[in-house]
Amino acid sequence: MTNEQLKNRTKAFSLRILELIEIMPNSISSRVVINQLAKSGTSVGANYRAVCRARSDKEFVAKLNIVLEEADECQFWLEIIQEMNWIKQASDLDLILKEASELVAIFVSTLKTVNNRINNK
Repeated sequence: MTNEQLKNRTKAFSLRILELIEIMPNSISSRVVINQLAKSGTSVGANYRAVCRARSDKEFVAKLNIVLEEADECQFWLEIIQEMNWIKQASDLDLILKEASELVAIFVSTLKTVNNRINNK
């Protein structure tokens, strides 16, 4: 997958998170989760753009670790939403959870590859 494709994919993920937030119920506890999910969900796409501008492998790794943390945090908040049964259309939530999981896997794999390259120099 190219950087451009992953930029588009992470941006689409951010948009899907925002769409999900719009259909969330309005309660004290859901608002806390909504705020956290909005921040982490939009950070995935925004911070991935910064990864693409990294000037060195070490900077790339540092920035991609931030993206990984944000994607993993999204996965956590999505699991909370799922377990609280806040979304009636479970298939929508399942798709976003699947995408979060795939993005985490992509970032972990990329980090392993780049760290191996750095360590073998």
